[in-house]
Order: sequence, then C-alpha cells, then structure tokens
Amino acid sequence: MNSLDKYDCAILAALQADATLSISGLSEKVGLSSTPCWKRVKRLEEEGYIESRVSIVNRNKVGLPVTVFVSVRTNEHDEKWLERFAAAVVALPEVLEFHRMSGDVDYLLKVVTTDIDGYDRFYKKLIRTAQLSGVSSAFSMEQIKCTTALPLELISHGLPA
Repeated sequence: MNSLDKYDCAILAALQADATLSISGLSEKVGLSSTPCWKRVKRLEEEGYIESRVSIVNRNKVGLPVTVFVSVRTNEHDEKWLERFAAAVVALPEVLEFHRMSGDVDYLLKVVTTDIDGYDRFYKKLIRTAQLSGVSSAFSMEQIKCTTALPLELISHGLPA
C-alpha cells in the first residue's frame, strides 16, 4: 500500500502537469507553505514516487512522426535468451516502450521513426537481435490521446472510502 496523502497526490499531479514549477508556485497550487512542500517533494523523490523530471519533445516537430506498435513472438522462453534479447532491444533508440506480454504476443514495442524507410531500417536491426518466430507491425494512423500523467484520482490517499 502507498503512504500518499491528499497533499502528496496534489504535488504529484501538479508536477505531472508542469515539472518546471518552482517550489513557491507548487506550494501555492497545493495549499502548503514552501518549506513543507519542499520537504514533501524531497521525500517523494527519495522514496521513488518521482523517478525523474523531463521535457516532452514534440515528435512531429523533430522529424519522428511515425509511431509503430511492434508485436514480437518467439519460441525461446529461457532466461538467458530474454537477457540477450532485452539488452539488444533496450539499445535500439527507436524503442520508446518495451513490454513482456501475456497472451498470443510475447513482447510489444512502441517504436518511433522518421518514415516507412526508417521503420524498415529498424525492422532489419530488430530481426538481427535474436531468433524470433514472428514480428507484426501496426502503424498508428492518428494519436487520439497521449499522456504521461498517471490518474492519481484513482488511489485512495489513505482516506476512508
């Protein structure tokens, strides 16, 4: 169980929306004075609730408009194979997300690239990484929702329901 209260959740929600907030701006948003707010932010960082603070770059503006969801199947399921495959996939810069799945697909990758030729270059690198029994690609036609903000309103904050 987590040990977050309503102030912690408010701090996390505010920082998810704008990680550049100053402590005074953040404390004003969440209804705390600066020192307690700063102490809470430090605790949230130390306890791993805040993993990092980043800027979200517009992929279209930088020339990476193509998103592809790549389903990977394999007949290999031993730990050594997974270690080698995972290390190879993690090293591919096009891969934004890499998930081990349940069901018919063994692994799912979220890939960004420049265009179809860029994806073809990625695909050729991917199939060299390990013995795969199947690779299927689904190109995103339109991004309808994209957020990095977790739905913190779904957790109880330690308050009675």
